[in-house]
Amino acid sequence: MKHLWQRRSLTWLGLLLAFALVVAACGDDDAATTTTAAPAAATTTTAAPATTAAPTTTEAAPEGKPYGGEAIFANDQEPPTLNSYAPGGDNFIVSIVGQGYWTGVQEIDGFTLEIIPEVVTELPTVANGGITLNADGTETIRYTIRDEAVWADGVPISGDDFEFTYNIIMDPDLPITRTTYEDIDPDSIVVGPKTFEFTLTAPTVQAELIFGALIPKHDVEGSDFINDWNDTMWVSGGPFMFDQWQKGEFIRLVRNPNYWKTDAVTGQQLPYLDSVIIRFIPETAALINAFKAREVDVINPPPSIETIEDLQTLEAEGAQIEVLSGPIWEHLNFQFGDNRFERNPGSYNEFLEYRQAVAHLIDKQKIVDEILKGQVEPLDSYVEAFSPTLSLGAWAQYDYDPDKAIALLADLCARADTDCDANPVSTVFSTTSNNDARVTLSQLFVGMFEAVGIVYTNELEDSSVFFGETLDFGGTDLGEFAWVGTPGLAGLVGIHDIFDPEAPPPDGQNFYRWGTPEVTGADPEGYNQGASSVIDENTARFAVIRDAMNATVDEVELIALMNEAEQILADQVVIIPLYARLDPGAVWADELGGFKHNPSQAGVTWNIEQWYRVDL
Repeated sequence: MKHLWQRRSLTWLGLLLAFALVVAACGDDDAATTTTAAPAAATTTTAAPATTAAPTTTEAAPEGKPYGGEAIFANDQEPPTLNSYAPGGDNFIVSIVGQGYWTGVQEIDGFTLEIIPEVVTELPTVANGGITLNADGTETIRYTIRDEAVWADGVPISGDDFEFTYNIIMDPDLPITRTTYEDIDPDSIVVGPKTFEFTLTAPTVQAELIFGALIPKHDVEGSDFINDWNDTMWVSGGPFMFDQWQKGEFIRLVRNPNYWKTDAVTGQQLPYLDSVIIRFIPETAALINAFKAREVDVINPPPSIETIEDLQTLEAEGAQIEVLSGPIWEHLNFQFGDNRFERNPGSYNEFLEYRQAVAHLIDKQKIVDEILKGQVEPLDSYVEAFSPTLSLGAWAQYDYDPDKAIALLADLCARADTDCDANPVSTVFSTTSNNDARVTLSQLFVGMFEAVGIVYTNELEDSSVFFGETLDFGGTDLGEFAWVGTPGLAGLVGIHDIFDPEAPPPDGQNFYRWGTPEVTGADPEGYNQGASSVIDENTARFAVIRDAMNATVDEVELIALMNEAEQILADQVVIIPLYARLDPGAVWADELGGFKHNPSQAGVTWNIEQWYRVDL
């Protein structure tokens, strides 16, 4: 799976399902790390007949927002296709464009970073009756489609579109990921004008991510699905319709006159804009200069501190630069397998006192100030990268306190099974050498560890080595790398697989070897190791929790299990979350209103229907 660590480019609300199951780690900053949106609806270049069209003038409703005008968003990528199911459709820019015309069961709210309903009245749960756990061990899911939801040509969005989307995905001749969809019993499907019901062969929380984008049956049926929808799009179910793609330059979207959403505050029909242009500017300097010159209204620039600080100087002129914690989260990790002794023969990782001391000696605020210039707060839990409202902030118990670290080390050395005179407490830190932030981190650690009396050594490696045999074979002592968070319960369930005591590599993802059994007979030999140096009641309980998570869809039960899992990982200091990478969004707020940066897989265009021209 290490090839997945170099990217974050699986399709949101569609192919993101596979992403959430794998929980792809992110290794190298220089690699592309983007996530895309699921396939959904758009239109051909012929506009649909307007039946409830919003005004295309600059007049505003009383105390409302003005209609009309155009917004320009610039990106450094150009889509290889408009069809996210086609080869190349998992590119981030495909989803950025697609947010303008796709519709599906769910979307990610840019304010809460939670999954919320879109084309359905509510997301199905056990509590609201949308999910039923059957006596035979199956799970039935029911959607109620919004009465007002229609395609751009006025045809109602119906259960037939859900069934057609399912049939497209399950077509064995099409190169489409079928995870979870393949668990639907085709004989269980029940279709209604505004309902859709199906039964999965076993309960799974991963079902919250399916049907993230619908394909209109009346427009696509009978076409060559992969080849006919690359340069144009089917009828829109979103706020805009596909109009034009000038290869190498831009894509233009125009207002969907039959869009069914209204502004919850003003009651006005959405969208406000007449059109949106997505420009392609591959060079970062040119992208930034175009924004500075007000040639474009919105950009999602690279997350370098220099770029962010440069853009922030424009705020006095009317720009708004929103710098948020992105989904990629960096963490320290202790290795509990035998191979760590090749890195550090005197490793003390099996002792809780040592791990707690490390947690207290690290000044995370200084790390954030030095690496991210204080743009975001340090992480107190990995859960913050998935669903912030569910986080217990369990690592907040480890404040920066060198004196406490020294006391813990004294307790460690006073144990009957340690001899710190013969084997001084030492740490060998490993991470990628071709990542500037991680190199800086390694340099900051020197003083922090030495201040409490720990012999400290840096052994950084090229990312191809670190994310190759080093991580695969558990060849670190204290390591550092990143994982990618995804909103919703499915992503949170998935991330706990990497700590599963029953799943060491090569078959599992517990690269830390926390609580894992002996591995024998694996090829290559590097995987073969003895049992983890830490196997106790905590690892046993965590294995039970992990299995329980994957066997229930009851939200209340899942949250309780996740809270317990987070507390165990924090109390046992299996890892130490550090910070989430920055994700900036920039807009000329004196010209364009309604913009809200979304650092999740939904991207900056998640609420494009709410954008409006302030300067009209």
